[in-house]
Amino acid sequence: MRKTCMLAGVFTLALAGLASARPVASAAGSQPIALHHTRLGDVLVAPNGFTLYEFTRDTTGTDNCQNIRGCISFWPPLVASGSAPKAAHGVNARLLGTIRLRNGTRQVTYAGHPLYLYAGDSGPGQTTYVGVNASGGFWYALTARGGTVK
Repeated sequence: MRKTCMLAGVFTLALAGLASARPVASAAGSQPIALHHTRLGDVLVAPNGFTLYEFTRDTTGTDNCQNIRGCISFWPPLVASGSAPKAAHGVNARLLGTIRLRNGTRQVTYAGHPLYLYAGDSGPGQTTYVGVNASGGFWYALTARGGTVK
């Protein structure tokens, strides 16, 4: 019994630490969506350099993560505030867009894919979580053409 309670406490602390370390980014202002060279190739990254992900349960222009309990805690949407998202060199500005979420915020999209960060990423350009199966779907990075990086 004591071992179970201790493990539950450690798990709770780990989740709390993960939530507080969540990468947060805004696509507005002078900070553009960019490309970062990784072991998987060039992938889209948020203004803070963190890898951007697509969710295979989404449909074009629709964020389905917000409808799955706990999903956005681990896979927060990349939100736009103020001006339209900007593209760095090599990123196609015509593929950038936004959709409105239920809470009224605007989520950045690329080639119709809603974009997300991963709360467990510890640094810019990390790709450890590309291909993870979570919340009933897979999470992949994106190329400059809007293709999937698995």
